[in-house]
Amino acid sequence: MEMKRNKVAIVGCGLVGSTTAFSLITQGICDEVLMIDINKERAYGEMLDLADCIEYLNRNVKVRTGEYADCKDVDIIVITAGAPPKQGQSRLDTLEVSAKICKSIVEPIMASGFDGIFIVVSNPVDIITHYVQILSGLPKNQVIGTGTAIDSARLQNMIAQIAGVDPRSVHAYSMGEHGDSQMVPWSTVTVAGKPFYDVIQDNKERIGEVDLDNLVYKTTQQGWEILNRKGTTYYGIATACAGVIKAILDDENRIVPVSTLLEGEYGERDVYAGVPTILNRTGASDVLEIHMTPGELARFKESVSLIREYTKKILEVKI
Repeated sequence: MEMKRNKVAIVGCGLVGSTTAFSLITQGICDEVLMIDINKERAYGEMLDLADCIEYLNRNVKVRTGEYADCKDVDIIVITAGAPPKQGQSRLDTLEVSAKICKSIVEPIMASGFDGIFIVVSNPVDIITHYVQILSGLPKNQVIGTGTAIDSARLQNMIAQIAGVDPRSVHAYSMGEHGDSQMVPWSTVTVAGKPFYDVIQDNKERIGEVDLDNLVYKTTQQGWEILNRKGTTYYGIATACAGVIKAILDDENRIVPVSTLLEGEYGERDVYAGVPTILNRTGASDVLEIHMTPGELARFKESVSLIREYTKKILEVKI
């Protein structure tokens, strides 16, 4: 009898990749983590450091380094390699360089016989994820971007601070582009099941006026707030990525706002965007099509239009 092990490969052993591996190991999410990087010494050093954790954890997660050729029997591959934005750039400005890096990664991985699930973290994540899906030829459920998962977590934190509750009691999604054009369907936001509009109305003296547009703006800028102070972000996105992996490996049917290919949902087609998605052992199992007001839907479509514009550019270049 053969007992299958859950294996995850991390491609890109920088701060995001190594922190994702650390989250997987400390939470005991999988059986084995494979560290892959063009800088083999960096990958080996991260592997040694991560292996030193095991004695003090509740599960012996195997950690080793590897090559693209070792990916044949891997369940999930996380792509974090890419070009980080420089001062004054947006995520979209890194597109061409990140696309070239992804092509150099995906092609040898597919040559190994890989038939698992890609999770893309590299920015601009919606466009790069679509590119990975095209390069790999895998069905859409097997190619997922982290999308607006981290943005939604940031939004929930801000709403929780206003309402004075635990962020886990807030139900809110940021949707569309993981970038400046993302939007929030405020009509669906709740605190412990109570519409956020009602929370504001019923607590005017304690909460005061709430500028919803400013909350969306602050959500889009949170990553830059972190980057400007410490050089990059990694704890939040790595933990969000680990949460996506856990939902898949544990077959949770958890709904997470990740970047997935739309095929008619919200009236959009052939474009990746951050939307609430059911995650289970099949990957992105289904899109949860929530009801938005006409104004919210229009803002979502504006964000998707921007993603489509840049996706078309990268496909025309034929990197």
